[in-house]
Amino acid sequence: MPISLSLNNKVALITGGSRGIGAAAVRMFVAADARVMFSFQKSHKPAQQLVNELGKANCAAFAADLSHPENASKLVAATIETFGRLDILVANHGVWESADVPVDQMSDTQWRSTLTINLESVFALIKHSVAQMKKQAKSGHIVLVSSTAGQRGEAFHCDYAASKGALISMVKGLSTELAPDGIHVNCVAPGWVETDMSAPALSDPKTRAAIFATIPIGRVAKPEEIAAPILFLCTPQAGFITGEIFNVNGGAVLVG
Repeated sequence: MPISLSLNNKVALITGGSRGIGAAAVRMFVAADARVMFSFQKSHKPAQQLVNELGKANCAAFAADLSHPENASKLVAATIETFGRLDILVANHGVWESADVPVDQMSDTQWRSTLTINLESVFALIKHSVAQMKKQAKSGHIVLVSSTAGQRGEAFHCDYAASKGALISMVKGLSTELAPDGIHVNCVAPGWVETDMSAPALSDPKTRAAIFATIPIGRVAKPEEIAAPILFLCTPQAGFITGEIFNVNGGAVLVG
């Protein structure tokens, strides 16, 4: 008997959905019969193209600058206003400074910006999403996108590693807190992925070779290879999984 990963008309909110992993997730979620609200910051044209591609009945885009965490409540409210409910939150957005910055040279501005976008806005999204999920019924799914850096650290990127490590701790605590409410909380932890954010590093031949040498599978991931595990964690087939750190990094986290 064929098994399909269906979301049965659930409503999902996916942040950073206009490009990369986010866009791949939006497409997969719609294909799995979900209705999707996705956020973007500056990529208005790609966001509109994605809505046109998938259809306005299936998805909508909302411009949200999550460097201001207070915008998280507006994003959640827009999702509920558009689709009537909220069943799934995928916190995919984030920033990573491609240039190596020693800790003694890292500006307070960079530190605060990274933590605000990668951590504080995620907290705000979870807070308002959980409030809605509790109102609806005892069910829901939250998937946070962390990183290998959140588990093993990353030299010269302590801001990014700290923010992604904090997401992992949030998943572990929230999974037990929210289990009685039927809300599953999990995390997908990618390594290097072919996205706009990683393009500067991957386009440099020397850096690219060094990156590939740290990945046992010998290549970086495609966005769809991260989006698919995110989708799985939101399906009934993952109904007994919560508090999990799902490593999707070609084995890189094991050899760092």
